[in-house]
Amino acid sequence: MTFFIDRQLTGPYGGYDWLYMQGPFSANPLPSQGLQSPLVPRQQYRQGLAALASYCKTTFAGRGFAELSADEQDKLLTGLEKGEVKLPNFDSRMLFQLVYANTMEGFFADPIYGGNRDMVGWKLVGFPGTRYDYRDVIAKPNQVYTLPPVGLQGRPAWTVGEKP
Repeated sequence: MTFFIDRQLTGPYGGYDWLYMQGPFSANPLPSQGLQSPLVPRQQYRQGLAALASYCKTTFAGRGFAELSADEQDKLLTGLEKGEVKLPNFDSRMLFQLVYANTMEGFFADPIYGGNRDMVGWKLVGFPGTRYDYRDVIAKPNQVYTLPPVGLQGRPAWTVGEKP
């Protein structure tokens, strides 16, 4: 998933190239107001992950997040999600929501974007992918769709020299 997120952060999404990013920004926005931060995703990741690293080193006797036990990681992630963890100079809930949203996007995006390796996300939910033609199944409602998913670049079996 890190490959997907890294690719997104180096592209237009990482700098919100298409959004109006001049203030004013609301400190307590309504959900309908959308993004209310002057930080673009690249900055949110840099500052948020640095704050998380600092928090972990201070709170867990010099250990980083990866060095924590699974239970400690789960408890920390739950605290980030609820906003109960107070990161230095960064909103823990903002960090959690950003990483969660990007992880979900990567898990269910077309593999061409660097996530959803082997289309595992699509297989999990039964999504057929980007097949060009569904005429053979339209006349068969309520039957299980058994063909493997297809991405924008096809399937590995369609590529010369690769095995399915």
